[in-house]
Amino acid sequence: MKWYSQNTNSVLETLETSRISGLSEEKAQLRQQEYGPNRLEAAKKEPAWKLFLKSFKEPLVIILLIAIVLAFASAAYDFQVTGDRQHAMASIYEAVAIMLIVIVNSSLAFHQTRSAQKSLEALSNMRQHHMHVLRDSNWISVAASDLVPGDIVSVKSGDFIDGDLRWLKTAELQINESHLTGESDAISKDTEIVSEDTELGDRTNMGYSGSMVVNGNGIGVVVATGMDTELGRISNLMQDIDDQKTPIEKSVHGLSKKLMIIAGLIILLTIGYDIVKQLMQVGNVSLESLAGISSTSIAIAVASIPDAMPVVLSIVLTIGAKMMADQKGLVKSLSSVETLGSTTYIASDKTGTLTKNEMTVTRFWANGEVYDVEGNGYTPVGDIIRTDGKPVNPKDYQRFLEVAVLNNEAEIKPDDKQNWRPFGNPTDVSLVVLGAKQGVKRDALLEDRGNHDIDIVRILPFDSTRKMMTVVIKENGKYYSLTKGAPDVVKDRTVSAMLDGQVVDIGEVAADIEGTMLAFANNALRTISLTQREVTRDQALNAPSEELERDLCFLGLVGIIDPPREEVRTSVKKLTDASVNVVMITGDHAATAKAIAKQLGIIKSKAARVITGKELEGMDDAQLAEAVLTTRVYARVTPAHKQRIIKQLQQHKQVVAMTGDGINDAPALKAADIGIAMGINGTEVTKDAADLILLDDKFTTIEKSVESGRTIFANILNFMRHELTTNVAEVLSLLLGVFLITAPIGHITEVTPTLTALMVLWVNMISDSLPSFALGYDEAEADVMKQQPRDTNQSILANGMLSRVLIRGGVMGGAVFIAFIWAANQGFSIAQSQTIAFLTLVFGQLWHVYDARSTKTLFDRNPFTNSRLTLAVGFAATSSVLVTLIPFFNQVMGTAPLSMGLYVGIIILSALPTFILSGIKKLIWRMREGQNDDVVEYD
Repeated sequence: MKWYSQNTNSVLETLETSRISGLSEEKAQLRQQEYGPNRLEAAKKEPAWKLFLKSFKEPLVIILLIAIVLAFASAAYDFQVTGDRQHAMASIYEAVAIMLIVIVNSSLAFHQTRSAQKSLEALSNMRQHHMHVLRDSNWISVAASDLVPGDIVSVKSGDFIDGDLRWLKTAELQINESHLTGESDAISKDTEIVSEDTELGDRTNMGYSGSMVVNGNGIGVVVATGMDTELGRISNLMQDIDDQKTPIEKSVHGLSKKLMIIAGLIILLTIGYDIVKQLMQVGNVSLESLAGISSTSIAIAVASIPDAMPVVLSIVLTIGAKMMADQKGLVKSLSSVETLGSTTYIASDKTGTLTKNEMTVTRFWANGEVYDVEGNGYTPVGDIIRTDGKPVNPKDYQRFLEVAVLNNEAEIKPDDKQNWRPFGNPTDVSLVVLGAKQGVKRDALLEDRGNHDIDIVRILPFDSTRKMMTVVIKENGKYYSLTKGAPDVVKDRTVSAMLDGQVVDIGEVAADIEGTMLAFANNALRTISLTQREVTRDQALNAPSEELERDLCFLGLVGIIDPPREEVRTSVKKLTDASVNVVMITGDHAATAKAIAKQLGIIKSKAARVITGKELEGMDDAQLAEAVLTTRVYARVTPAHKQRIIKQLQQHKQVVAMTGDGINDAPALKAADIGIAMGINGTEVTKDAADLILLDDKFTTIEKSVESGRTIFANILNFMRHELTTNVAEVLSLLLGVFLITAPIGHITEVTPTLTALMVLWVNMISDSLPSFALGYDEAEADVMKQQPRDTNQSILANGMLSRVLIRGGVMGGAVFIAFIWAANQGFSIAQSQTIAFLTLVFGQLWHVYDARSTKTLFDRNPFTNSRLTLAVGFAATSSVLVTLIPFFNQVMGTAPLSMGLYVGIIILSALPTFILSGIKKLIWRMREGQNDDVVEYD
């Protein structure tokens, strides 16, 4: 029901309650049972076991699970059919090792997610509110969760509102509803009926759950609780939004599908080839030979799977999460870590995110001059400077400041940490801070019985009809009415103005005042006029507001703004240079939004387009889709509008990050590719909806997170490049053995694999994965924030990565096979030949990891800047040599000791492919750069 369009008697009658006695306790209990507790329904948390098992649904993990089944099947066949216990045990070792990999991978993902949840819970500062409620004719304190529709409640300045209310009585009541509307200005409340089509921010007879009383007091009747409130409707919006897959999830999912197809093709190709070979050699294919063919094919297919990729990916993302945490960004899920690196649009709320949500006087006109005010926020520190640069005489604006603080009931107080906290209407607070910067304070003026002998006689509070507030004072025996209000209202009531210390006719300065008002408005300043008038004692004591608020003397005009955060402009510039578009989406007025956006560099021109919520309502999806790529400011929008804007950007294949702190931002945060919430001032609903929480509430942390995200993805790309190159080398070396060895060579038969299954597993798990982990700690390349955001629609193998993997993997695999054939021709045993091939692969990829860590070449990065990589390579090299010397590994893996000369030769010769290919690439790049230089010189 639209309670705001009903009169108060009708509302009370519908809710079956009494303004005099409230609900009875018995009726309240019945309604509690009917409507339930007054709280939002929390999203059901997944149990720990389900969270742990979730990672088993990932495609690469499924491949590993299939590999485990195949390995156990191979072992069972060997035990039951061939009797080859050594090969069977090797298959079991492989299956157990892969099982450990899967468990470690799932445990890492589970640990990170749970850690983020616990950190989020630690951030929560929720507390149980109470409200003053009329029950059985008595005013009592009731827990907010026990409120029910029909309860009569009383609120005063500083109170939180829990539940939606229809006001029955108000006195100077002003409410901060920025969490719902996005507007920083407090909204004055009354009891008058408004029309049914009135927007939420203009429903002056309503109070909404989650709001705060900043001035005055009021009595209202509860009309909605829990999920029936406006907050509840927003919560329902969030529940209707599906979680978005992150770019890295999409990329890995696509790659996993390709790997599954490749593994299947390899099996079919190998089986087909071996069947044909059997038919040509023997003339038939027996069940035993088929089993042997299948066993060989399964071994090759397992070699084609990057076993360690899921666990390495989890670890690299965990490293990235730690990097972001160090920069005050809490990541709630691993796969969100790199999403910011792919972001093309950051859609940000204005109030509290781009601005401080602290109304501040930055400029004022007094006594004919314009002054700039230094300092932001509530801290009463800052100089006042004339805009023309001339010396300042405080006497010129002394009376102006005195009126500003006397016609005022707000105050600022230091807390335990000596941070200044506001109490009262935000506009009044800004005037109090202005006065305090010059030592002009209300209490001091009232207590000063020397120069000032001031008493407050009457207060005529502000109301939305008059748009003015008047305080009548007695000063040194004379009476004055001090009036402040909206300039467009006050100007028609002024007859004179203070100019150069003299009272002059208003006509002499009217043009100057109008020009100043226009200039202030163009700079997004909200303006308030201050006036005074000397009155008689009888007028001071008895005259109505209409008589006191006329024939005024204009003292000055203040310009108030919710100031931008100091660091935001620099961050916007860096993000723009990184080809990331910053968009402001706010519930504030269009003029204010445009001016703030211009100050922050979000738009370059005052002619830039601003789309309002009303315009959005008149646009269909096609029209909005056409506008979203060029529009940078949206004003007067609702939560549903924010979701629609994000959806249209996503239709253009844009990766959208949404930042915000208010509850009204929560649905858009969840709909975005990555939601970013403020950790200090953000609401709990917003934090729950977000993927990344800024622990310091600084917009600049987003810019650092973008750089971290890009660095993380670059490191992921590097390790994938390294892993896939190794897999290509392994598979190629095995396939070459299957297809090219058709007759015995020395001790080697035509069915002897180039590498044993556990050799492949060792390479994947130790000499490949450990350096890949270390790549996660690499620093960003110098130009990472000058590059375009990566195209998330492209395959992870795009931009030359596939050709690079195939070329380097092909050369490395060919070198491994050549080393194997060379060893066989030299008469080495099967174990020694396979060991030579194994070490050629190990050291080939250890050299290659230094080439993989750059998109350029081996020679473009200092190999010793990543100390963890150096240690990992050293450990992998040493341990790989040791497994060829220790008898246990000789038996399990099929390795054999070699001579010192062979070890040294393998280490040196395995480096040749990487150095030669990097050298060729470097030479080609230099030739291209030289050609480009020639073109530039010619032009």
